[in-house]
Amino acid sequence: MRAGISVADCGWKIRRGHAFDKQAGHGFIASQRQGMDVFSKIDRDAPLIVAEAVWQYSHHLLHGLVSHRGPILTVANWSGQWPGLVGMLNLNGSLTKAGVKYSSLWSEDFSAPDFRRKLKQWLTKGKVAHDTSHVQALDELKLDSTAVKLGEALAAQLQQEKAIMGVFDEGCMGMFNAIIPDHLLHPTGVFKERLSQSALYYEATTVDDQLARQTLDWLRKKGLKFELGKDHATELTEAQMLMQCKMYIAAVRIADDFGCDTIGIQYQQGLKDLMPASDLVEGILNNTDRPPVPSRDGKRVLYRGQPLPHFNEVDECAGLDCLMTYRIHKALNQPVENTLHDLRWGDFDPTGTTDDYVWVFLISGAAPPAHFIGGWKGASSLRQVPMYFPSGGGTLRGISKPGEIVWSRIFVAVDRLNMDLGRAKVVELPAAETERRWNLTTREWPIMHAVTYGVTRDQMMARHKSNHIQVAYADDAAAADRALQAKAAMARALGMRVSICGTRSKGKAW
Repeated sequence: MRAGISVADCGWKIRRGHAFDKQAGHGFIASQRQGMDVFSKIDRDAPLIVAEAVWQYSHHLLHGLVSHRGPILTVANWSGQWPGLVGMLNLNGSLTKAGVKYSSLWSEDFSAPDFRRKLKQWLTKGKVAHDTSHVQALDELKLDSTAVKLGEALAAQLQQEKAIMGVFDEGCMGMFNAIIPDHLLHPTGVFKERLSQSALYYEATTVDDQLARQTLDWLRKKGLKFELGKDHATELTEAQMLMQCKMYIAAVRIADDFGCDTIGIQYQQGLKDLMPASDLVEGILNNTDRPPVPSRDGKRVLYRGQPLPHFNEVDECAGLDCLMTYRIHKALNQPVENTLHDLRWGDFDPTGTTDDYVWVFLISGAAPPAHFIGGWKGASSLRQVPMYFPSGGGTLRGISKPGEIVWSRIFVAVDRLNMDLGRAKVVELPAAETERRWNLTTREWPIMHAVTYGVTRDQMMARHKSNHIQVAYADDAAAADRALQAKAAMARALGMRVSICGTRSKGKAW
């Protein structure tokens, strides 16, 4: 409503592209077919605003946006509860991959002068620009020679020996930006093993009940706490937990069958109607200290003493990233556990603990306990939201520990793999402030309080080409700086266009 008033104040009038559906009770475009019907009636040369107030399935819109000739503006509200900014970043990444020109705006208050100024600019000129001076091309920077040599050596090893990315069905929730075309992936030395969610489901049904019980007992002994109940429809039950343990064992066994170096489970489409959520499974997989999984004949422990890097929502860009991160950090003797998070929201801390802008990095449960304050003892498992997870299942929830991190994102642009990297720190906020942020987002999920170095909120939004961001800890600031440089060099040697975003620790320029 306020965005519409802002458009009117600029001398324009909004015409809604499709009607509110009284029977469904909402005005969202709910399928790809509906989207095609909607776009068939829209003038392809008209200025087009795509308003985002929630997560959306990009493929419901992408077809129409790819063929649209007029200027396109994606607009998002700034809210943790109604994360239009997450949906917009997903759509922006998809449009970037598709080669579609667009502009973006976001606002907490659509009547703010800065928002109205930029909106008027788009309405009159068909485009709007943002400050991206924090982005520096890697080739223009001088890096540590030792880190560069390591990155290049690991790239050469990957291209020579090859690696397998196990993909349990592509295209989760329509994330076009999360699918790496084979012709771009193969030069890195990574190849997909296309697996089926139905195979994962079947394998889980063959896992012995006693082995599932042993896995659950292992988690309890480590200190993982469960909020259990008896109502399957609304509560987390022990039966759901045992089925998640079976899924975990099944995933590791299938990965071993195919020699996978990393795997991604789609879950949301298909498995949600058959099994509890995969998020607890994903978080366990991403942790070095995890329940042992025996081979079917009991003669081997699979992937002993190491994580099996998992990319949430089968985001292949995150999958390639997590594999590279694992190898870089292992070579540097740094913590190897890494995960993606949603770039969910952010705010200043009203308690005054820090003057920095603090992002809420949040994901549905794939974060490893090694990232949490207290490790396994600081972790808990809550039932996933019934609206989206009808078969239940628990998350792997915790508060990320203070420390230095490297963040990154691989994305596709101009038919080439790109990587953005930056540095940040995780801060500890008062318990009440953490609860406020959880309650304004999704309290069942693991949370990270992140402060990016040399990158403002609006700079991040202007540049980032995904709703996802990859994170990994290092022992200290200097180690994190080295890890970033080695990873950047590895990415460049693999053929990616690499950019460094922001500054090093303590504000030092690269």
